[in-house]
Amino acid sequence: MQTIVTFKKMDSSDSLKAYAQKKLDKFDRMLDNPGEAHLVLSVQKIRHIADLTLSCDKLSIHLKEESESMYSSIDALMDKVKAQIQKHKEKIKRHMSGNKQSLKNDTTEFTSADEVTNLSSRSLDDIIIEPIDEKPMDVDDAVIELNSSTQSFFVFNNARTEQLNVLYKHNNGKLGLIQPRG
Repeated sequence: MQTIVTFKKMDSSDSLKAYAQKKLDKFDRMLDNPGEAHLVLSVQKIRHIADLTLSCDKLSIHLKEESESMYSSIDALMDKVKAQIQKHKEKIKRHMSGNKQSLKNDTTEFTSADEVTNLSSRSLDDIIIEPIDEKPMDVDDAVIELNSSTQSFFVFNNARTEQLNVLYKHNNGKLGLIQPRG
């Protein structure tokens, strides 16, 4: 691991630098590819602060720890880094195994047995149920609703056609409307 140790408002110390380097080298085995670490050690009155920025591929960690001793600040910081790397690796492992629970924000449980039997080919964790308003609205009102939400689409009952429509945002910023034929 390529490591840069910077001393701020304190004299540089080879022993602190070697201690931090030794601790950071342990993370090289945990990471898939070589990483870069930038550690800033500083003192403010009686606070000893260790500030670390670690980057490797898609992993980027920025942590800060302070205590009354620089060595204990470095130790506490390394414990946090280890936990962050393990959390990232576990998330990747879950994602690769198909369990995308770490990527979901909110899930809704099924309430009836009919819904479960109709979806027997899928896992319950894969489906999120979101209700829509049954009140008909114009396309203009649906555009306002879509723009005011964080979603990339909006499902509504069209007041003019009395059918279910989907309004969605294109990647180029334009809006699209999906209507049933006939």
